[in-house]
Amino acid sequence: MPKKKTKKMVSKRVKKTGTGKLVFARPGSGHLLSSKSRKRKRNLRRGQVVDKTDFKRLNEMI
Repeated sequence: MPKKKTKKMVSKRVKKTGTGKLVFARPGSGHLLSSKSRKRKRNLRRGQVVDKTDFKRLNEMI
């Protein structure tokens, strides 16, 4: 059986950590930042771990 192809859309948005978790950049940090609080912008900088409900589907795409 041939290998599965990587979904490039997912590979550009989701990275795999050393422990095997999937991390993505949080949306909302691109523009209109003046109306957002410092705390909100600071928290947007950190990546967020993919939820377990989406993990299997996204892991197969990568």
